Amino acid sequence: MSHAPSPAGPSNRTGPRATSAPGAGVGPRRAGRGGTALVTGASSGIGAAVARRLAAEGGWRMVLNGRDVTRLEQVAAEAGALALPADLTRPGAGHRLTDLALDHLGRLDLLVADAGVGWAGDFTRMPPARIDEVVGVDLLATAHLVRAVLPHMVAAGSGRVVLIGSFAGSVGVRGEAVYSAAKAALAVFADALRYELRHTGVRVSHVIPGVVDTPFFARRGIPYTRTWPRPVSPERVADAVRSAVLRDRDEVYVPGWLRVPARVRGAAPGLYRRLAARYG
Repeated sequence: MSHAPSPAGPSNRTGPRATSAPGAGVGPRRAGRGGTALVTGASSGIGAAVARRLAAEGGWRMVLNGRDVTRLEQVAAEAGALALPADLTRPGAGHRLTDLALDHLGRLDLLVADAGVGWAGDFTRMPPARIDEVVGVDLLATAHLVRAVLPHMVAAGSGRVVLIGSFAGSVGVRGEAVYSAAKAALAVFADALRYELRHTGVRVSHVIPGVVDTPFFARRGIPYTRTWPRPVSPERVADAVRSAVLRDRDEVYVPGWLRVPARVRGAAPGLYRRLAARYG
């Protein structure tokens, strides 16, 4: 699958675009009807699984973003999508990607924001550059991209933003202080946006996976070695994204039982902290 040049040039669009294209007017909330979608972090892991899941469902026209050009093009070829590789932490990258996606698709019904990185280890040993990278990719780049996409969805009167969070953001995980903080901020961001967009026709879903069997852990520097909880497949998270879209769900935990410790932490934080200090 050929791809357009990396979105590094200046943006010429001055306002929201709501022009029609094949599939325009087909919102992602209408089960089995498809629409147009932009998926980030799509070169591997959850993002790639989401792209394949939507392609298998049929009816979706997609633009895929990631930083690994070779793998992104492979996923795009499998999904029948357009690959637009870009580093979303670069200034203005979110707006440039949005413009290119709109040029190709005509409108955006669905944004699945999955781009993310991690780092594991004692916070006192975390290099300052890695702090900036984790916050920059997991929170700031996502916020900038959503800021670029939302005016077009609001102008169209429909659309859905799916933010891929992490259970670490719900409870805090030892050895992942900055990653937990960034994902916790993303969860609150999702809530605040949902309230703000209540009467616009645009919906926000937060998908919260636990441990997922992807290259994420190898890339963060320390592999996942715990025997529990067991990792789930990225395809299972992709199914949760589909469920959030088609069933209009605000929040989905993967697996579902992770909602229990998250609720315990909210209702009885002292008890949760004692249990986490002993068993976490």
